[in-house]
Amino acid sequence: MYFTESLRKNRDFQSVFKNGKSKGNKLFVMYVSEYQPGKNRIGISVSKKVGNSVVRHRVKRLVKESYRLHEKMFNSGLNIVIIARADAAGATFQETEKALLHLMKLHSLIAEQ
Repeated sequence: MYFTESLRKNRDFQSVFKNGKSKGNKLFVMYVSEYQPGKNRIGISVSKKVGNSVVRHRVKRLVKESYRLHEKMFNSGLNIVIIARADAAGATFQETEKALLHLMKLHSLIAEQ
């Protein structure tokens, strides 16, 4: 079974920033750190630089859906924080999905099947 929780507390985000590794592309920056085996926790951060609340929420929804559709491919036992860059505001679902998968490959998070 695949199960992903949300990162909600500021201290959890700070822990990932401090102890995790980061990689970025045009749309996102992704931080990844170790967590307990068997489950992932994902946090999405979209600042006001990206756009108004409607735009920020849309970006979050696109990232969550992209992650959800590919959740079975990813290794487990990780904390993942995704930070949206300003270019993410105008991105389509396909561009968001492609950028997310690109970062997952850079971090070697895609499990061998």
